[in-house]
Amino acid sequence: PELLKEHFLRGKRCLVVAGTHGKTTTTSLLAWVFEHAGLNPGFLIGGIPENFGQGARFTDSPWFILEGDEYDTAFFDKRSKFVHYLPEVVVLNNLEFDHADIFESLAAIQRSFGHFLRLIPRGGLLLANGDDANLAPLLGSPFFPTKRFGLGPGNDFRATGIGLGPGRSEFQVSDFKFQIPLTGELNVRNALAVVAAARHCGLGAEQPQAAFADFRGVRRRLELRGEARGVAVVDDFGHHPTAIRETLRALRVRFPGRRLWAVFEPRSNTTRRNVFQQELADALEGADAVVVAAVARLEQLPAGQRLNPDQLMGDLRLSGRPAAYLPKVGAIVEHVAAGARAGDVVCVFSNGGFGGIHEKLLARLAAGG
Repeated sequence: PELLKEHFLRGKRCLVVAGTHGKTTTTSLLAWVFEHAGLNPGFLIGGIPENFGQGARFTDSPWFILEGDEYDTAFFDKRSKFVHYLPEVVVLNNLEFDHADIFESLAAIQRSFGHFLRLIPRGGLLLANGDDANLAPLLGSPFFPTKRFGLGPGNDFRATGIGLGPGRSEFQVSDFKFQIPLTGELNVRNALAVVAAARHCGLGAEQPQAAFADFRGVRRRLELRGEARGVAVVDDFGHHPTAIRETLRALRVRFPGRRLWAVFEPRSNTTRRNVFQQELADALEGADAVVVAAVARLEQLPAGQRLNPDQLMGDLRLSGRPAAYLPKVGAIVEHVAAGARAGDVVCVFSNGGFGGIHEKLLARLAAGG
């Protein structure tokens, strides 16, 4: 991050998208809007936008669009990465507790975000989700302008007339209607933030909408990996209870009336711990059947901090959901292939490779038997 700052960002007009959820999609969408408008932006994104086929690009444009990560910079620099990014405009999507190996509490995360926001110049702008109570303590600084976006009254940029459909979502800002080829309320919020940022930077409403129409999404964000024997396999990077819950809600809209499986790998430094023990159960209840894989590197954690798979299974079964804890990928593939039927949707949640489970499951389903 410091190398990026000193050699690529100085002298640029940097737009930084931060927050717990939706950073990658929002940054990708914002970069595509600028690209579609002919502004040739540089960008650094923690994923692969399908419109670009790469996660980073360096250009001669004055614009640089970054995904701002709150995780620490390096073992010798415990500040969040985004403090290096020289923001002119910050888009702050939301804020929840995460990264339990780095932050001891929500207050600690808020403090790090507060340090980041102090970098916004007087002529810059903070665009913040006005519906998020966890962001409220960070707003109202006298040192830079702040505008709020959201669905509730009192926001400067408010989405109304929201329609959520299987292949697209729509919303209205003032008297202009936007359509995005993305599913779910969270993506409406992401697109609303992009509209607000684009307007601040001089683009009219027609330019974001023209780009939205051609947006092809981001790999590993509700990505359909294939279908075999009538069973769809979806890949999603979700590893926080809120992300899992919102993804399952979006899948209900995208695949109405179909039985939904959630296959979850507790791999992140937060979900390996029991800080979200109950929240994970609540989120996974959004599926019709649940499979949980081995908790990654469990032996590295003190016993009192570990996620308890048995308790998770018990909580899910109490809710009436069929649930299985199957540590091995091969066992998961066999279990799902035996239980899935035509019309089912299997969403695989992991922030890692998960042993190539997507291809293995599709191959096993195709083989039948």
